[in-house]
Amino acid sequence: MDEKLKGALDGLEAGPTASDGAEPEQPSAGADSAFHPSVAALREKFGDAILHHEVMAGDEHVVYVPPERILEILGWLKNEPGQEYDMLKDVTAVDFGGGRPLQVVYQLWSIPHRRGLRVKALLPLNALEIDSVYGLWRAANWLERETYDMFGIRFRGHPDLRRILMPDNYAEGHPLRKDFPLRGRFSRAEQTRRALAMDVVDHYTAEEIAIGLGNEATASGTESGATAHADGSADGA
Repeated sequence: MDEKLKGALDGLEAGPTASDGAEPEQPSAGADSAFHPSVAALREKFGDAILHHEVMAGDEHVVYVPPERILEILGWLKNEPGQEYDMLKDVTAVDFGGGRPLQVVYQLWSIPHRRGLRVKALLPLNALEIDSVYGLWRAANWLERETYDMFGIRFRGHPDLRRILMPDNYAEGHPLRKDFPLRGRFSRAEQTRRALAMDVVDHYTAEEIAIGLGNEATASGTESGATAHADGSADGA
């Protein structure tokens, strides 16, 4: 095998590393909240519960809050006159690896005031659970499901928390976690064996299977029932 190609493949196995020994970028030391009216209002309303404020990419304001107060603070941002963040653009997570807490990220937008705000909460690896914001924004439904699927974060109070990208019976964990092996947790042989052993029903959710079985029963009942004619009469009537 070509040495250059072999080196590249070895790098895939080892995973990402920092260039020239540099540490991964850390949050900035803080920012002036006066540049964003919601940040100033949050600090006035919640005080020490606003743990940190930073500005990313020049104008993207980020505030860090305690995970146990996420519903209270996001509810205030949505409903308080003058704030009115009526649009939840995204819910996701970030895993920096190295045993560090996972960041749960909420990207908000206020249509009346035409401004955005990013809110983050840190979860330790042994407590990956936070309240669902589905009750505030229905858009959180599939966004929280994706975050659960990819990172393993559970959202308390979510009405239907299950995988959305990976199959329900996927057994290798949560693919966007930094501790997830590049090629999966199972060997290629085991992954192939499991793929070949999958049944048709493994590609559908329980609800989809129930709907299919219900339609099948309805069709079967129609076929076994009376046969209608154009004049309105029916066989077996």
